[in-house]
Amino acid sequence: MSSTDNMGLNANLQGALAGVRVIDLTGVVLGPYATQILGDYGADVIKIEPPSGDIMRHAGPMKHPGMGHIFINANRNKRSVVLDLKQPEQREQLLALCQTADVLTYNIRPASMARLGLSYDTLHAINPRLVVCGAYGYSEGGPYSDWPAYDDLIQGAVGMPWLMTQSGSHEPRYAPTTFADRVTGLNMVHAVMAALIARYRTGVGQHVEVPMFECLLQFVLGEHLSGKTWQPPIAPMGYARMLSANRKPYATRDGHLCALMYNDTHWQAFANLIGQPDLFQTDARFASHAERMQHIDALYAFVGQHMRTRTSAEWMKDFTAHDIPVMPMMKLDDLLTDPHLAATQGWLDVPHPFEGMLRQLRPPVRMSATPTGVWRPAPRLGEHTEEVLSSLKR
Repeated sequence: MSSTDNMGLNANLQGALAGVRVIDLTGVVLGPYATQILGDYGADVIKIEPPSGDIMRHAGPMKHPGMGHIFINANRNKRSVVLDLKQPEQREQLLALCQTADVLTYNIRPASMARLGLSYDTLHAINPRLVVCGAYGYSEGGPYSDWPAYDDLIQGAVGMPWLMTQSGSHEPRYAPTTFADRVTGLNMVHAVMAALIARYRTGVGQHVEVPMFECLLQFVLGEHLSGKTWQPPIAPMGYARMLSANRKPYATRDGHLCALMYNDTHWQAFANLIGQPDLFQTDARFASHAERMQHIDALYAFVGQHMRTRTSAEWMKDFTAHDIPVMPMMKLDDLLTDPHLAATQGWLDVPHPFEGMLRQLRPPVRMSATPTGVWRPAPRLGEHTEEVLSSLKR
């Protein structure tokens, strides 16, 4: 692991969003992931928390109460301010902060924001330049608009557990990560940046809606709309390569390996390696890319039979020598000692004044003139309340 350097704690560096202030009302994963990225780019992110704190503070493991691992990993580069927005005086303090801000983010339903006296009209009236970005389950105006939404529910809504059964799973399953939250969070980041660019051009902020359901549909239906892209349809929905039961890491003689022969050159190299150089001339099912896509399950099964004949190391050596795309199947612990991450300083040791040394992933985006970085570790609950609110009195 690398020690902190220009990617570590260094308040003297200027990120691309230095000077941009974000008032962050979000909690759990979706919004905090998005605002963490904005903070990685240098924005001043002020995280507003209720007296009980963001609920993810309490998801263990943790060394100290209120500092759970998911919270730590989604809330670096932020300052924590505790405000009970149901109290008129503290709501006024939030509105005063909004007058100093460029962006406000939230991930509760708009009706809930209105009940708090924080509708877009209210926020726009006190600061016309403010970009207000709401990320919630479903777009406004439809029958789902008022429904609560979490990652599992959105995965189900876009068909992901069902797709698992179509590709070989014995039962419907969610992806074992907060996939919907993080996909939507990424959309939230670029939506905020686009709105900021528009504001620099027009001088006026706007409301930005980032719905989980519709964002994740873009990912799922990009492949699986398939033949129903056309009206009338020319084929059923579902992309055959993604749904193949044999699209999985290949079992080798001593483990598993991830390999993908995709174009004609890859496939011919594989045919040569298994001693069947004429395979793609003699088997009509595999003669072209179009034919291979039509018989993809059989093709992957064919590859799987041959992969079992050698060790993972033997295949890695031969595939890399012939420029066939290949990667070991990693376990989570393998990533801590991954040689590529070591060489590129993918891991950072970040000192925390109360938690000790933290292991953090380096922000994945690198910028030559305005570096990304871990400017400050995740805050304790309310750690910066006095600091931030006292600045309003100056």
